[in-house]
Amino acid sequence: MSFETLGLKPELLRAVADKGYTVPTPIQLEAIPAILAGKDVLAGAQTGTGKTAGFTLPILQKLGARGARNPRALVLTPTRELAAQVAQSITDYGKYVDLRTQVIFGGISEKPQIDRARHGCDILVATPGRLLDLCEQRAVSLAEVQIFVLDEADRMLDMGFIRDIKRILKMLPAQRQNLMFSATYSDDIRDLSKQFLRNPAQLQVTPRNATADLVEQSAYRVPKDHKRHLLAHLITEGNWHQVLIFTRTKHGANRLTQQLERSGINAMAIHGNKSQNARVKALQDFKDNKITALVATEVAARGLDIKELPHVVNYELPNVPEDYVHRIGRTARAGSTGAAVSLVSPDELSYLRDIEKLLKRKIDFAETPKFEIKEGTHQPRNATDEHQPHQDPRRRPEHRRSGPRNGAGGGSRHGHGGGGGRHHGGPRREAGRADHGSYASIGESVNGTAPPAEATRNDSRPQGERQHGDGGGPRHGSGGRPGGGHGGQHRGGGKRSGGGGGKGARSGGGFARGARSAGGSRGSGGSSGGGSSSGGSSGGFSRLP
Repeated sequence: MSFETLGLKPELLRAVADKGYTVPTPIQLEAIPAILAGKDVLAGAQTGTGKTAGFTLPILQKLGARGARNPRALVLTPTRELAAQVAQSITDYGKYVDLRTQVIFGGISEKPQIDRARHGCDILVATPGRLLDLCEQRAVSLAEVQIFVLDEADRMLDMGFIRDIKRILKMLPAQRQNLMFSATYSDDIRDLSKQFLRNPAQLQVTPRNATADLVEQSAYRVPKDHKRHLLAHLITEGNWHQVLIFTRTKHGANRLTQQLERSGINAMAIHGNKSQNARVKALQDFKDNKITALVATEVAARGLDIKELPHVVNYELPNVPEDYVHRIGRTARAGSTGAAVSLVSPDELSYLRDIEKLLKRKIDFAETPKFEIKEGTHQPRNATDEHQPHQDPRRRPEHRRSGPRNGAGGGSRHGHGGGGGRHHGGPRREAGRADHGSYASIGESVNGTAPPAEATRNDSRPQGERQHGDGGGPRHGSGGRPGGGHGGQHRGGGKRSGGGGGKGARSGGGFARGARSAGGSRGSGGSSGGGSSSGGSSGGFSRLP
């Protein structure tokens, strides 16, 4: 049977021929006549069987000529990729008819979408979230929708779109034709269909949750830590030129992509954290064979239509068995053949059993080949693009200063002596890798001997060298805790000034905790060691409040 027998008009038949299709698929044979007859449809068909054309062709025929501003057909999809794919199919099949198509989804600016919506469209393809946003802004009206399509309905439920779907249904006219398509066919789908389908034609061209017969499925037993090595071996030794790899997490996709790159395999990642432009570029490069491996999360399990994709790899088995059907459905599409390989670690055996129970068939384990474990491909923690806490470069070992925190050469916070904090009486040293000469010069300055000129470094801060003097006074005016060290000018807190060898000082040798920079004393109150009570220079450093 050919497309001509389905009652499609010549413009559509011409577009179908341009795409190289001559014989309709089973789902197309049943769906197209039912939709043209005006019936509601509940269709279950596995991915890659042509169900998109199954509803696109009859919609294009029923709408006829161009209408007014508001859309007359609405196609709702769960993901951006699937929305873009459906919109492209409508454009391809409708290139000889005078109908306008628009696609809207999140992840990009809504302003261009609003501008295009003002010019009107006949068929609107959308994801639920962005569609509701534009409807609330009154940029889009669904008051004239005649045909409503819910594509990948099971994925809609998995992603939690049920409430959004119900909100959208309330915006649609009561009199309309409803079409529901799904790759998997669960009891929840039947329950949802009862809420808005009216005496639907139920089409089930394949057993529930079946996978394509042309997909060769196999699995390998491998420890989790060795998966990346086996994967690199399979790609390299098998001369795979195009492979779609699925992981469970976004960070796992990023990490595996970097590991494959270090193994000499061109790879890119695609997942929900990527910008829409990055996702489009990665997918296009993969289709154009510019990269060998595309590492994806479940976001790519729907809507990726890659012609003659030869290999799909489950790097990590999905914890939802139905997702396995969608993953491997990316290969063996439109009558072509393909292979689906699963790498199964011991902790994933329960997932495999659930998948086999859903498919009602056993997935055989293949003999694991010998492969090289390259230790150099281990991913350092700080080399990933995952979030890393801020690291202050001044805390690196090469930037640490010498001497005990409580003063060198016998000085301490509560006692007299020639030591102070981490920096001593000489000018502050520049950040960098310390050498033995630098440590020796510090010891000499602590003991009262001037360091050699070549061992002295200039202050790297813009205010220049600090001015230092003797600060032999007690920490609290004329009494309190004494300390002997080197003082200098500062912006202090007032009373607590002096040359005590305070703990944790940052500049100068032996001053009170917290002093930060040179300058006159800002505080009020008595100071010791020759310091003034307000704005003058004291003989030591104060503790900042």
